[in-house]
Amino acid sequence: MDWKTFQALLSGVNKYSTAFGRIWLSVVFVFRVMVYVVAAERVWGDEQKDFDCNTKQPGCANVCYDHFFPISHIRLWALQLIFITCPSFMVVMHVAYRDDRERKYKAKHGNSAKLYNNTGKKHGGLWWTYLISLFVKTGIEVAFLYILHHVYDSFYLPRLVKCEVLPCPNQVDCYVGHPTEKKVFTYFMVGASALCIVLNICEIIYLVSKRIVRIINKCKRRNRNMAVHHDDFNSDTINNGNIPMKRLDLMDKPPSFKSAQRLNALKHERIRASAPNLSMSP
Repeated sequence: MDWKTFQALLSGVNKYSTAFGRIWLSVVFVFRVMVYVVAAERVWGDEQKDFDCNTKQPGCANVCYDHFFPISHIRLWALQLIFITCPSFMVVMHVAYRDDRERKYKAKHGNSAKLYNNTGKKHGGLWWTYLISLFVKTGIEVAFLYILHHVYDSFYLPRLVKCEVLPCPNQVDCYVGHPTEKKVFTYFMVGASALCIVLNICEIIYLVSKRIVRIINKCKRRNRNMAVHHDDFNSDTINNGNIPMKRLDLMDKPPSFKSAQRLNALKHERIRASAPNLSMSP
């Protein structure tokens, strides 16, 4: 496996990740890939040659090794590292798809036109792609831990195994090479995998909680703007509609008895004032 190419591909994921995602990537490279390449491969080496049985029966050692170690630790970890990093490429592919759409949009509408403010910003479909990749990575980590736990009985690596599988003539004692060293590396890799699971869960919680807070703030701003528009509408109706209506109401109301008497008195006074004075002076 070309680990340099593998690292170059994953380094592109780092700029689209959150703080938890960058920590996860550092843990994967430093505590898993580096340990795997530098130490684990050398410790396991050709482990079947180090598996020694106290019999010369042809095929007995091979059958016993396959019975107790159906999946090699080193090959299982290599598959695990490949599978857990594949979901991260979903994010890179989605960003590349956005970049292609942005390029076509600018070619059609001009360089000043923009389809996305930032193609690498996690919103819309890219947010869902990133979240799904976290769930997939967590599921793969749990699945490989379960396989390792199920195959090797709680990650335990014995020094001596007793084999009674054909074509062995009887119960045969077989010795595992470097059992203590292999056990230490096994626990270390399991602990690093568990740490990656915790980081993935923390990142999921961070993304979901941040999205919920953003939605709540958006709803609050919308309600605040609606309240401001409602107050402006009420003030406009008070200033433009209520006062003329009051005047119209006063004009439409029939006069009361006292006001009618006052109006009649005023009419009589005006008639007397306008009539000529016909009395003769002596």
